[in-house]
Order: sequence, then structure tokens, then C-alpha cells
Amino acid sequence: MLESYKEILESLKNDSHHRVIKNITMKEGKIIEFNGKRLINLSSNNYLGLADNRAVTAEFWKSGGNEYSFGSASARLLTGNLPVYNELEELLANLYGKDRALLFNSGYHANVGINSCLAGSGDVIFSDKLNHASIIDGMRLSSAKFFRYPHNDMERLEALLERERGNFKNAVIVTESIFSMDGDCADLAKLVELKEKYECILVVDEAHAFGVFGEQGLGVCEHLNLIDKIDLIVGTFGKAVGSVGAFAVGNDVLIDYLTNKARSFIFSTVLPPVNIAFTTWVIENYLAQMKEERYKMLSLGQKLFARLNGGENHYSHIVPVIIGDNKKTCEVCEILYQNGYFTLPVRPPTVPEGTSRLRLSLTTDIEEKDLEKLVEILFDETLLAQ
Repeated sequence: MLESYKEILESLKNDSHHRVIKNITMKEGKIIEFNGKRLINLSSNNYLGLADNRAVTAEFWKSGGNEYSFGSASARLLTGNLPVYNELEELLANLYGKDRALLFNSGYHANVGINSCLAGSGDVIFSDKLNHASIIDGMRLSSAKFFRYPHNDMERLEALLERERGNFKNAVIVTESIFSMDGDCADLAKLVELKEKYECILVVDEAHAFGVFGEQGLGVCEHLNLIDKIDLIVGTFGKAVGSVGAFAVGNDVLIDYLTNKARSFIFSTVLPPVNIAFTTWVIENYLAQMKEERYKMLSLGQKLFARLNGGENHYSHIVPVIIGDNKKTCEVCEILYQNGYFTLPVRPPTVPEGTSRLRLSLTTDIEEKDLEKLVEILFDETLLAQ
């Protein structure tokens, strides 16, 4: 009975596609301990260094964090709601200047819930082809028709809108702001123009930008002064904020609709109050205050990308090193491991076939000197030659 599964697993191993859970023994700032080695962690989403930060945790407990419980035992539409959830939603709504916010248990919960219910039968979704798997899964669960336009190709998107928009009642355009595997940025200004021209709802996932971009750390939408032009902004707390959970902010109608229709919200036991209180506390005490550290990290990302790509411009703290072959990518990760770096091979289906890569993810405590040996290794022709 299990033979077919074993065959699939063997095939994954033969193609260097097989994944295993890493037994990490310690994480402290930019250092991670794996297999007895202390390594510089270049695979983390802990962008501001707040997760697993003992000083930050102690400060939170001292501020009254120990007053909150470690369990909620219910969905919010049953008995799971408490003032702490409302307070975080009100804080987010006020920061973004939106009517309301809605909390989700993770970015995956948010994207699956939103994209599975926002468009239904007779509606259409237009999605960037490199959008995260959670967005794709949400679209597949919806009863709407969806089209995936080539990455950041606004001409192709407009051609699709011109051809298809009139065939459907409601239309949604969905994109990430900072794309998680390439570190580049969506053309949000053009997307706003297209959504207004073709009467669409625009959803922007700021998962890798919330806490990183903007004066207050609210993301690329704030950085580009487009917040009031975006219908739904999605963000996560499990990356830069160093906590857990996610949110969507928008107008009364859309948030009320998600509250009643997003199954990942309706049928999930809500996160514990202590996590929500910690998220609120971090946003109030760290997000805007870490502007200098955030901008330094972004500058380092731009410098690293330029060194690895002959001076080309880059937008973010996520630097892809595309190698192509699965096996070769795994070999490069192993050599980096032997030289003091923790990197992970990113392979299909996370990225398109033939584009296996390293995803170098910078955090605020990484210094330029930490990357010198890395650059030397990656420039070694014996590693990057196919």
C-alpha cells in the first residue's frame, strides 16, 4: 500500500528534491547552531532580530506580559475573543488609516482565507506568477476563474484585464510587494493605476516588507505613499516582528466580509493572548524606532546584490543567488556550511524549474564583514560553474 509513496520519495532523493527538517539546537541573533557548528544564519526571516531575543522577551515580561494566558481554546467567533485582540486590530487600523483590521493565525491562513473567498463564482482573480504558494492555494480553493500573469509584466496584465475583465462581475488583482524568493518589488503604482482603470480590488501581501520598509515600518505601501490606494493590505507578525500571526487591513465592508467568509479565520482556534499582547508591544515599542537599523539592512542587501551581479540595482534585504541545478545548489550550501554559513537550497516547486537557488536573507545584526568570505566562495568558479 505504501509502495507508491516510497517510489515518490526515492524520486525526490534522486533529483535532489528531498527535504528534511533541520535539527537546530540554538538561535541567537545572527548565529545559529546546527550539527554542532555555530554558523552565520542567512536563511532567517527574523529581519529585526526580535525573535528569540532574550532581552526583548524579558522586557516584555517586565512590562506586564506575564498577565496574559498561553491558550485561547476557541475561535474568536465563539468564546475566543478578548480585549487584547481588539486592541491590536485597532492599533493596526489606526497605523494604516484604514477602517478596520482582522487578525489571522499565520500569513498562510490569511492568504488562503482571503483568496479563497474574496472572489467567487462569476468573479476573476489576476495573480502575479511568482506569488507565494499560500496565494495560489487560496485561488485554487475559490470558485473564481484565475489568471497568472508573467512576473511583474504590467503590459501582459493589462492585456489580460482588457480581454477578460468584462466577462466577470468582481475582479481581484493580488500581488506580493517584496517577492519572497527574488527580493524584487511589485510595480505597485502601476497596479493601482490598472485596478482603478478596470475597477478591480487590489490585494497586496506585505509579508516580507512589514517591519522593514517605510517610516513607521508599515511596508512598501507606506514607503511609496500608496496605503489609501490599496484595498486590502496583508502583513505577517512571524517575520520582522518576531512573533506569530498575520493581519489584513481595509475598509469596513471587506473586513466584515472576511470575518463572515474566510474559513481559515472562522474555523481556527485563535492564537493565545500572550502572543497577541507581545505583537502589540513590539509594534508600539520597536517598529518605528528601528528605522536606522532597517535602512542599514536594506543598504547592505543592495550592496551584496551589486557585488554578486556586476553592480545591478536591487530593492531589498533578500538576495537570490540563482544556480539552476538542484544538486549543484545543495553542494554549494554544503560548502558554505563548512565555511561557517547556514544557507538552505531553494528548489522547485518553491521556485520555477531550472532556477534552484540560495535565498540570502539579511537581518539587522549582520555586518558587511560577515559576508566577505561568502562573496569569495560564491565567486569561486568551481562552485558556480555548471
